Amino acid sequence: MTGRTDPAADPRPVLVTGGAGFIGSNLADRLASDGHRVIVYDAMSRPGVERNLSWLQSRHGDRIEHIQSDIRDGARMAAGAREAKAVFHLAAQVAVTTSMVEPVEDMTINLIGTVNLLEALRAKGDGTPLIFASTNKVYGDLADLDFALEGAAYQPTDSDVRASGIGEVRPLDFHTPYGCSKGAADQYVLDYARSYGVPTCVLRMSCIYGQRQMGTEDQGWVAHFLIRALKGQQITLYGDGCQVRDILDVSNAVEAYLAAWDRIEEVSGRVFNLGGGPQNAVSLRQLLEFVGRIIDRPVDIQFSDWRAGDQRYFVADTRAAEKALGLSPKVDWQEGVTRLAQWLAAEGGINLPVGSPLDRRDALAQSA
Repeated sequence: MTGRTDPAADPRPVLVTGGAGFIGSNLADRLASDGHRVIVYDAMSRPGVERNLSWLQSRHGDRIEHIQSDIRDGARMAAGAREAKAVFHLAAQVAVTTSMVEPVEDMTINLIGTVNLLEALRAKGDGTPLIFASTNKVYGDLADLDFALEGAAYQPTDSDVRASGIGEVRPLDFHTPYGCSKGAADQYVLDYARSYGVPTCVLRMSCIYGQRQMGTEDQGWVAHFLIRALKGQQITLYGDGCQVRDILDVSNAVEAYLAAWDRIEEVSGRVFNLGGGPQNAVSLRQLLEFVGRIIDRPVDIQFSDWRAGDQRYFVADTRAAEKALGLSPKVDWQEGVTRLAQWLAAEGGINLPVGSPLDRRDALAQSA
């Protein structure tokens, strides 16, 4: 069981499942930039991922190897893991809404696919570490906590939760098929460290955003809001829009994944909440108000009913992760959202309003 190795001394590849996705492609890019060979294991089923794969291949050439396969294919998964020196498992069915319509499909991808990978590493028997992308949805809807509506945002009445967020000691409470499948996989990953000695670490993520995120209404809401707003299209808010989330720039998430590999001997079998923390907590309405300012026009909003399992508030207590993984300060959400808006506009060929504050982000951030 070892942490990150020198690619010159250990030329074996790193396996990234879901490596053509949003977080996966950013992680694969960083690994390849550091000199590692990367196996991008991705079924290529999500719209837009082919652009991410082409981008990786154009930047890194033969350091990127693509295996196009489903994680439910145990034989292909074992073959992909066979020579890997480390595994980052990000492939998943990621939408709560999809899980409500197709719960069996959701379960087989998120749970069976994860167990396939764990079994491949157990059979390998050489201590290859696995870092798993879990979710804050394992904590349920936090219905036992009281919240007060303050302006355009829900805030917890508990002073400790308000100051620090939701910690890892919070009891698990799986809601929706997605919460059940990811939560069960989360527990299997932790138990394979306990029962079989496979070095694993679980990162329960809040809302990650950043470049290469082509968000949809069902997943990647920060990018989705920006894409719709930049195009002048209407945005639907489910519920009252005062739901609060702590949003984290993908560069900070990539750092956390690499730090977990670096320190796998110390953190094996542990779970960490990973998000923007209280300093990057923002409600949907507050984020859209900011988006209106940076595109220099109001955002067109309509409202619909609350969606199943939607939390009125989730902010991660990131102190354990920061201490154990030695993480850098987080990108301020206003700076990060502005950078994402600029990238999305350029990537989508969207013409910004003349004199848009997107060209004056430093002054805008100071006035916020």
